Amino acid sequence: MFKKQSSSSLSGMTTAASYLAAVSQADARARAHNATPTSTPALSLSSSVTTSSQDTVLDEDDVDNSDGLVLPPIPPTSEQVFSTVHTEFGHCANESYRYTSAHRMGTKIDFDSFYTRRLKTRLDDCFSQPVTGVPGRTINLYDRESNDHNLTFKFTGTRTRALNISSYNYLGFAQAHGGCADAVEECLKRYGVSSGGVRLEGGTSELHTIAEALVARFIGQEDALISSMGFATNSTIIPALVNKGCLVISDEFNHASIRYGVRLSGANVRMFKHNNMEDLESLLREVISQGQPKTHRPWKKILLIVEGLYSMEGTLVNLPAIVELKKKYKFYVFVDEAHSVGALGPHGRGVADYFNINPRSIDILMGTFTKSFGAAGGYISASKSITDRLRIRGHSGVYAEAMSPPVLVQIIASMASIMGVSSPLPKHSPQSSASSMSTIRLIEAEHPGPAHPSMLPAWMDLPPTLRDGSEGLTRLRRLAFNSRYLGRGLVKLGFITYGHYDSPIVPLLLFNPGKMAVFHRMMRARATPIVTVVVAYPATPLVTSRVRFCVSASHTKDDIDTVLRACDEIGDALDLKHLPINERWPLERIMDNAAELVNMQA
Repeated sequence: MFKKQSSSSLSGMTTAASYLAAVSQADARARAHNATPTSTPALSLSSSVTTSSQDTVLDEDDVDNSDGLVLPPIPPTSEQVFSTVHTEFGHCANESYRYTSAHRMGTKIDFDSFYTRRLKTRLDDCFSQPVTGVPGRTINLYDRESNDHNLTFKFTGTRTRALNISSYNYLGFAQAHGGCADAVEECLKRYGVSSGGVRLEGGTSELHTIAEALVARFIGQEDALISSMGFATNSTIIPALVNKGCLVISDEFNHASIRYGVRLSGANVRMFKHNNMEDLESLLREVISQGQPKTHRPWKKILLIVEGLYSMEGTLVNLPAIVELKKKYKFYVFVDEAHSVGALGPHGRGVADYFNINPRSIDILMGTFTKSFGAAGGYISASKSITDRLRIRGHSGVYAEAMSPPVLVQIIASMASIMGVSSPLPKHSPQSSASSMSTIRLIEAEHPGPAHPSMLPAWMDLPPTLRDGSEGLTRLRRLAFNSRYLGRGLVKLGFITYGHYDSPIVPLLLFNPGKMAVFHRMMRARATPIVTVVVAYPATPLVTSRVRFCVSASHTKDDIDTVLRACDEIGDALDLKHLPINERWPLERIMDNAAELVNMQA
């Protein structure tokens, strides 16, 4: 052992001697050339002197320096040589090439500012596009340009008509002609434009009463309350449902209006993973067993808030599982059906209709009229005791302007077109009036079913195809076909999409934020321009940037083919197809087998 240690020491001394000799020779050469060395190669790994002469920076005999990465271009002098001589740690003698990392007072660390300046501004031409006319199957865009990198825009004076795959016109009722538009025109002649006040102070007309009764009948609940703004329906009604001492359990992807309403309420809030029923049940067990923070008293109320159809994900709520958990743990359920009512289910009545669940097993059903009904505002449908309380406690009824008459008539006409209107009962003698009233009650009790003629304004005269519900059913079936065809067609082309195939919202994942603007501009620049919506932070996580297609019943099969063809070509150009090649279909096969693709159950 002693001999081995001595041998090692001797080897180390030999290496040190050779190193010092090399330093001396390099120093002499440098002084002979009157050079001032500043640096060695830029790469480094170790700070120990190795036994191999090839590992030292200064050994020039056996080292290939053709790439300039081993020996410094100007050798260091003896004063500048330091303990690290390995080629993987470059020597730099210039003290000006130094900096100390530390936060400077007054400087801001703001990711949002960085994102806005460096990314969002560069694709601002894809957002807030000015349009004119009806947002139907096609839409008119005002053309604009920017000479300062999207800081400002100016109109060119021209317009572009594009295929519209971006609006919430799910059933195509946002149109300027037809039975609904004619009813609205007649309403303007009879009622004017404004309601002239809030609901509790002279702003309630018979149109409000008719609309609320029709909504309750459509949804399948006992009563309904209408609000003039969809966002305000959540943000003003939720504080009237819960307050301090209550708990709100919210899906992590719930809409901003729900989050805002919960904050205003003062209730505690806990979130669970999106549509994860195991995580929800685990959370329910925890909050029920532990009670309120600090005091551990039982919660005054536990309210679960979910959405029927999530607008950025295209996913459906797992309503059957939630109903079973409700029976087990005895909490209240609030379902936001802004995107699902009128668009899902065999009768268009939303997620309860889609899953064939009794709507009265859900405590509160909320929805809006801005998507499937081509109108504005929102509603709350629940038991009469709850809605009566909300009329007084909800701020929208006390402070918000009542919904205008033309909007109310658009809601009534479009909703009646989806439901259909039953044939009026034949006239009877006074002796048969009792049986007549019982028949009316029987008709009104059926759900889902048509609307009774008495539930519509007497002056409203809908065309026969709207009145019998045949056109409404056709629109529902066309929307379902278009939704499944586009979603499954994109998957068969190789794209990654989110959501349920029956959803009229079809998110196509781009992932890279830099591809959003390119995708949008390439779609708009095609021979048949297509206007799309690209979605990014903060509406979605930065790394899951996407295109969100909104399908309509007004689109034809050829329109969906046009969108698929454009996505196919642009997807190849931007490298957006990530599914295995053996799982893909060629575009022509997809278009030729559309019905087969839509009817596939897997």
